[in-house]
Amino acid sequence: MAVTEEVTVDVTETLAKFVVQHRGADLPGRVRHEAARSLLNWVGCAVGGSRHETVERALAALGEFSGPRVATVLGRADRLDIMLAALMNGITSHTFDFDDTHLRTVIHPSGPVASAILALAERQPVSGEDFLHAFVLGVEVECRIGNAVYPSHYDVGWHITGTTGVFGAAAAVGRLLHLNQEQMTWAMGIAATQASGLREMFGTMCKPFHPGNAGRNGLLAALLASKDFTSSTRSIEAPRGFANVLATGRRYEEITERLGDTWEILLNTYKPFACGIVIHPIIDGCIQLRTEHGIGPDDIRSVSLEVHPLVLELTGKKTPRKGLEGKFSVYHSAAVALIHGAAGEAQYGDDVVSDPVVVGLRDRVDAVVSESLHEDQARVTIHLRDGRTLERFVEHAVGSIDMPMSDADLEAKFRGLTDGILSAPETDALLQHCWTVGTLPDASVLAKMAVPGAKTAAG
Repeated sequence: MAVTEEVTVDVTETLAKFVVQHRGADLPGRVRHEAARSLLNWVGCAVGGSRHETVERALAALGEFSGPRVATVLGRADRLDIMLAALMNGITSHTFDFDDTHLRTVIHPSGPVASAILALAERQPVSGEDFLHAFVLGVEVECRIGNAVYPSHYDVGWHITGTTGVFGAAAAVGRLLHLNQEQMTWAMGIAATQASGLREMFGTMCKPFHPGNAGRNGLLAALLASKDFTSSTRSIEAPRGFANVLATGRRYEEITERLGDTWEILLNTYKPFACGIVIHPIIDGCIQLRTEHGIGPDDIRSVSLEVHPLVLELTGKKTPRKGLEGKFSVYHSAAVALIHGAAGEAQYGDDVVSDPVVVGLRDRVDAVVSESLHEDQARVTIHLRDGRTLERFVEHAVGSIDMPMSDADLEAKFRGLTDGILSAPETDALLQHCWTVGTLPDASVLAKMAVPGAKTAAG
């Protein structure tokens, strides 16, 4: 499509009208439960990542510039103004690259939206019911916009979580601020003009900065719109709007059709492994073979991987130097899966990336692209020193839509992430509040309970 293409549907206004007019009572039970799962996973990731050097450096750089310190940095005693809190919680929740993924677009939907509305909830009263509803609407907005521009938007180098997340955050905050339709349309436009995030930053501290920045900027957009700060009312579909400028192809019907009938949050997935989602089939296959055959690194002569083309494009770092880079190395991920039988946050520490045993096996891993494989598929072949060959084809990786993590799996992941930061009683209380968020009188309790030393019961 040409950049000057005109559309007859008012895409931005249609989306804004939906966010303003949708009734929380119309949310299906399945959607509510999936929203609770998403929030639980997000809170766990945020608490777990709260002590990472990425967060420490961001706080050291920006903390002194905070305004009124009314909002919480999850997992820490620090309090900041709501703008900085939205930024920091978006950073913490994505630092481990362990947060949720909308597989159709590879958007990590919870980070931008949840970080923005939780910060607002510490500034003004927000019920759990309204919080959950706004969260679902925000996720719907960002994922529908992502559906419309993926894959061309992503292929040219935009980090889609940062670019579409700002719309989701603006919509969710705008709903809680009770924006009218005109104001919500302006909020979308203010969000659109701030949409950013480059894939070049993967493997650096800027990647988790993207969802944090999207959350903060979406919060800013809605606050400005609430005071009648104007923008284009066609910020998504205009010839020089978001979809035409930042993508070479677009499908506006993905945004406007069946609003309120289908819900993108039902397509959300949760990571069992703390790295780029496209590596998960390889890790799954390696762990399966290790477990079944009891092999160790000294038994392995070489490892051959067949992967979807996106794997090497996104995670082709052969010699990562830091833990964050290891998350984008299919070679490192295969090595730790075979050595440790796991790919949690511990396997992506700086010390593990430089471990001679890991490096030695990593250097014996080779990966080739197979055009016949889907993104959720991979083939692992291990050549042993005794002459045997072990093979495993992964049809669907654990954690995918076809093999989802159960509620119990998510709770176990949550406990692993909060271990060493929150006590066991604090973790139990926070888990319970995440599951029952829609019934809470005050949604800000999620933030309060995520601070070490907090009371183990609300109010």
